[in-house]
Amino acid sequence: MSRDGLRLSVTLLSILPGSLIPAFGKKNMEGHAADPPAELGPAGEAMLWAPLVGLVLGVIAAAVLYVFGQLLHTGSLVASVLAVGTLAVLTRGLHLDGLADLADGLGSRQPADGALTVMRRSDIGPFGVVTLVLVLLIQVAGLTQADASGRGVPAIIVAAVTGRLAITWACRRGVPAARPEGLGALVAGSIAPVTAAVLTVVVLAVTVAGIFLAAAVAAVPVEWIVPVAVAAGLVAGAGLAEYASRRLGGITGDVLGAVAETATAACLLVTAIS
Repeated sequence: MSRDGLRLSVTLLSILPGSLIPAFGKKNMEGHAADPPAELGPAGEAMLWAPLVGLVLGVIAAAVLYVFGQLLHTGSLVASVLAVGTLAVLTRGLHLDGLADLADGLGSRQPADGALTVMRRSDIGPFGVVTLVLVLLIQVAGLTQADASGRGVPAIIVAAVTGRLAITWACRRGVPAARPEGLGALVAGSIAPVTAAVLTVVVLAVTVAGIFLAAAVAAVPVEWIVPVAVAAGLVAGAGLAEYASRRLGGITGDVLGAVAETATAACLLVTAIS
């Protein structure tokens, strides 16, 4: 994995500084649905770096949660709203926009071409609004309960990582792009399943190591629900990606955004379990 892929991942998935390198210009960005190249290009590498970008975003959101909840004593609810809002701001709201667009497309009950047309509209329909509100409520409520149980900081961090790791899984080989342009065409089929599996093992291993370290340093119970939440988030994201791919004929940038938000919500929901 190169630095170019990392810079592109930061640019695509956040508002953090990470401008594209000159060599990766407009010609490369005009992707099309085709068989993945023998060597991973910058777009494919960007999806490999996605969990790391999620880690950075999660740490920033966790800092907001801690400062407002523990230092300023605003309470878990206010702190959780601000933390979830921070994630939305750091991603320009693009993942949430993708979630709303996908909900409108799937809710239209039109064939794939018609659903994709609905998804490309700039407005948000009733399905999109309801889905957006429900998912955000689940994220805030889950994080609020997790924070009240003393696991809010690790919960928001692993949720942010899980959401981006779910994007990596959605870009695995064998999953086509739904249309010949856009982000989906750039990254569809770019990740080997074994690579995604290795990244998942690494994330789970780091998560388990983190809960044991926290237990040793802060004398808190080992929170096994945290790695379970990671697994639950990945299952939820994979389920949505599979359904959307079958329904639309492949993935799009909107599908990837929806997968990230769904996996994040499922992860936070499970961390609320005591």
